[in-house]
Amino acid sequence: MTGARRIKGGKHHYSGGYYIWTVVKYFSLVFFSFLSILPIVSCVITAFKTEEEYQSTNVMIPPKSWLYFGNFTSAFNKAGMGRAFINSAIVVVCVLIISILIGSQLAYVLNRFKFHGNAFIRNLFTVAALLPGIAMQVATYKIMMTLHFINTLYGYVVMMCGTDVISIYIFIQFYENLPVSLDESAIIDGASYFKVYWSILLPLLKPAITTVCILKGVGVYNEYYCAQLYLQKPELATISKSLYTFTGPLGSKYNLICAGVIISLLPALILFIACQKQIYNGIAAGAVKG
Repeated sequence: MTGARRIKGGKHHYSGGYYIWTVVKYFSLVFFSFLSILPIVSCVITAFKTEEEYQSTNVMIPPKSWLYFGNFTSAFNKAGMGRAFINSAIVVVCVLIISILIGSQLAYVLNRFKFHGNAFIRNLFTVAALLPGIAMQVATYKIMMTLHFINTLYGYVVMMCGTDVISIYIFIQFYENLPVSLDESAIIDGASYFKVYWSILLPLLKPAITTVCILKGVGVYNEYYCAQLYLQKPELATISKSLYTFTGPLGSKYNLICAGVIISLLPALILFIACQKQIYNGIAAGAVKG
C-alpha cells in the first residue's frame, strides 16, 4: 500500500510513496503560505516608498529607507481616516450589540418554544441566506429613501443590523447544547422567560457571542458597497470607504493606498493581540459544541 509503514526489528520502515506524499504535502503548505503572504509583503514595501521610488521600482524591491512615514501621514490626513475610524467604531459597536441581542433572543424563541410556523420561519432564514444581497438593493434603497435613512449613520446601522442568518444559526446551535432543565428549574423558582434568557442562558453564550463578534465585526468593518451607496457625505465615510480617496480616473496612488491599508489594520491587530486569549477560547469552545 502506498505510504504504508512497516515495523521490522523495532524500527519503522516507510515505503517510497510515504516520502513522496510527505514532500508534496509540505511543498503545498509552503507554496500556498507564500502566496498568502506575498500580497501583504508587497503592501508593506509599497507603503514605505516615495512617489519617485514607486514609479521607478518593482513592487517587491525594498525601499531605500524604512523610516519614511510620509505616506502614512498623507493617507491619514488626506483621507480623513481619523473621522472614518470614529464612524466605523460607532457602526461596529452598535451593530454588534443590536445583532447579538436580537439574534440571541430570536434563537432562544425558535429553540425553546415549539409553535406552528417554527420550521417555516427557519426555512425563511435559509431562503434569505441564499438570496444575493446586491439583487435586493433596489428595494432596500427605496425603503431607506422612504425612511430618510440615506446619509445618516443611524440609518446605516439599522440596515447593517438586518437579519444575520449565520449568527442566528450559531446561537441556535449553542442553545441546543444547553439543557432545558436550566430553564425549567428557573421557571419553577419563579423566573420569567426573559429572566431565564438574560440571567441564565445569555452568560452561557459567551463562546457563541465571541464567534459572532468575529464574523459580524470583520464583515461590518470591511464593508464598502453599502457604505459607498448610503453614506455619500464625506464626514460620514467609514474606514473602508476612506481608502478609495486615492483612486480616480487618472490613476491610483497605490503607495498611499497601501499606507492606508496598514493604518486600517492596526486597530484590528491591536484588538486581536489584546483579546487573543478570549478569541481562541471562544473559537475552541465553539468547535466542540454539538
